[in-house]
Amino acid sequence: MNGIFKKKCCHCRKLYIPDPRNQSRQKYCDKPECRKASKAASQKKWLSKPENQNYFQGPDNVERVQEWRKRNPGYWKSKSTKQLNALQDPLIAQQTENNKDISKIMDNALQDSLILQPSVIIGLISNFVGSALQDDIAKTLLRLQQSGRDILNRQQIKGGKHDCKIPDFTPTGA
Repeated sequence: MNGIFKKKCCHCRKLYIPDPRNQSRQKYCDKPECRKASKAASQKKWLSKPENQNYFQGPDNVERVQEWRKRNPGYWKSKSTKQLNALQDPLIAQQTENNKDISKIMDNALQDSLILQPSVIIGLISNFVGSALQDDIAKTLLRLQQSGRDILNRQQIKGGKHDCKIPDFTPTGA
């Protein structure tokens, strides 16, 4: 068992396997009621020390708490998901519009054209191109979209042959 041994919980008195990183100090198992008992015992031990008995009382401690609150305004407020700053907004799948003029698409912000594609497609293109840069992904998306339109709107030439031109998907960025 490589040095693993069971200990008896100080609260429920049942055997448990302590965390290997803390086995010499752990005295309680991981049951919620035992964790509460552990916390209560820890607080009781801390308060029994003479230097801690008046820790939360007196003008010095009031000033200490007031200074800490000035340095940490709003620490008790929970942050909503709207307040969290993301490096990049999630890409939401939406229907794309059939734009004939690609130059108009390139004039828009990169996020506008990227937000039209599902994240799986973005990841696939990123791996395909070998770059996670938005510029490279956007240019590839435009080429893929145009290639798809060309395939779907292809007119048959006399003799039943199709134009088999292979599009250039090489990345343009460094």
